[in-house]
Amino acid sequence: MNLPEEIGKRQIIEVIGEHPRIGEILDRHGIGCTSCSIGTCLVESVVAVHFLGDETEAVIEKEINAYLESVVNGNEKVCQGGGKPALGYSI
Repeated sequence: MNLPEEIGKRQIIEVIGEHPRIGEILDRHGIGCTSCSIGTCLVESVVAVHFLGDETEAVIEKEINAYLESVVNGNEKVCQGGGKPALGYSI
């Protein structure tokens, strides 16, 4: 996956802790990182180890990059600590 290095080279458990939305994206595509108790996979390789195919991997990459871009551009509200507010709550 082609993700920003500061995300791609980190363990998935750390990234989901800061960006729960990435966990939601992976869950939606059948990758259960949010329920994994180990979480040591690197974000950039977590999709490939599930053998979902190039097309699905490209969709996931696009969704994660779009989310990250929205955070950088200030279009996504982020809680202190990095997470997105729970539904029904505001900052």
